[in-house]
Amino acid sequence: MAAPRFPFQDLPEFLDALERAGELRRIRVPVDPTLELSEIVTRTVRAGGPALLFEKPTRGEMPVAINLFGTTARTARALGVQRLDEIGARIGELVKPELPVGFAGLASGLGKLMQLRSVPPKRVRTAPCQEVVYRGADVDLNRLPGLQVWPGDGGIFHNFGLTHTKHPETGKRNLGLYRLQQHDARSLGLHWQIHKDSTAHHAVAERRGERLPVAVAIGPDPVVCYAAGAPLPGDIDEYLFAGFLRGERVELVDCLTVPLQVPAHAQIVLEGYVEPGERQPEGPFGDHTGFYTPVEPFPVLHVECMTTQRDPVYHSIVTSKPPQEDYGLGKATERIFLPLIKLLIPAIVDYDLPEPGVFHNCLIVSIHKRYPKQAHQVMNAIWGAHLLSLTKLVVVVDDDCDVHDYREVAFRAFGNVDYAHDLLLTRGPVDHLDHASYQQFWGGKAGIDATRKLATEGYGRGWPAEAVMSPDVVSLVDKRWPEYGL
Repeated sequence: MAAPRFPFQDLPEFLDALERAGELRRIRVPVDPTLELSEIVTRTVRAGGPALLFEKPTRGEMPVAINLFGTTARTARALGVQRLDEIGARIGELVKPELPVGFAGLASGLGKLMQLRSVPPKRVRTAPCQEVVYRGADVDLNRLPGLQVWPGDGGIFHNFGLTHTKHPETGKRNLGLYRLQQHDARSLGLHWQIHKDSTAHHAVAERRGERLPVAVAIGPDPVVCYAAGAPLPGDIDEYLFAGFLRGERVELVDCLTVPLQVPAHAQIVLEGYVEPGERQPEGPFGDHTGFYTPVEPFPVLHVECMTTQRDPVYHSIVTSKPPQEDYGLGKATERIFLPLIKLLIPAIVDYDLPEPGVFHNCLIVSIHKRYPKQAHQVMNAIWGAHLLSLTKLVVVVDDDCDVHDYREVAFRAFGNVDYAHDLLLTRGPVDHLDHASYQQFWGGKAGIDATRKLATEGYGRGWPAEAVMSPDVVSLVDKRWPEYGL
């Protein structure tokens, strides 16, 4: 059998590669997509287990692929690298050394990145995603094996649908990843959070009294799946970014009933519109925070056309309290965007988004400290950064601390802090799903300065030297270790 190409042209090709590598297991017995499937997935993820293909879900007409990004190794494979840091290194080489720092540097860096290495999406006239077409009354979302993940969920959800919209005035495309609650056989609730670009597109359409065309693609290739959830600035096209990651153009095809384009090799496409002013209750939903999000009114997608490949595979994800599959996606974002964060905030050496903080509650950052209260300056810069503005807790350490070693970070944060001087409290925007804030969408934030203190910061005692063993003694004991009989 010929070796698979990379990038993977479609989802089945990626599944085949995972299976050959021993990273995919087929579940050949019937499994209920209501609760049973999610319990199997959750146990597998928490055991560090493989991707899964449920061949006989008891709802729907197609197999379910899940846990594709559950480890950093599988996520790296999906993006065509051995280690996720390789992509960040590529970006770092492209955006240095002459670019300005700060917001201008970030914008210039992304622009240079796209111009040098990426290629625009390629439009094709025919596509595998339109091999089977259902229109009007023939549309039936029950053909899809949507999941009910938790007992208190408000119904069936489609959790990895890539939602396409276009700004009604500028024509700027947006690709986003939002949960979709199935209201009935032909309509879906669109959980468009307040900070998302699709929400802005919908608001403009409503002001104009117009329907907003929407298309949802399920099961494109894994690079496009990642790009849909990447925290890109609004003026950067997700398909351009996917082209950079893939190293080749992404093929798009015109939808049949709406003026949008979708990945030609997606497994399933839903086409429809959102009526201005229409809302329906959406939720509850057991989200990545580990808690149910409440019922809220959200727009409704009326599906007028559904197209599929001849033998489609349905792709989904289980969300809950960490660890879950989104770990791999979150770590990919952390590593890929490090060079761009450094452009925005040059003092940063490295950063870590701890999984228990669900990637937006906590950020650990190391800096090369040069002047008084620089740690506080970095905290405020993070809270003003597009990619990191929703962070609730920022912990700043010196550049000799490994931000990925949580024990060392805790040692610094617990011991290097005088909270009368080193704790910064402020308020600002928080994630739409944050349940702890007293008001929705905004709340309190904290920064902890766990760096060594300077005399110019008012610390007059002289920072002590850390007790560290002599390297000669360490080497001696290493050599003699077998003699000790330990």
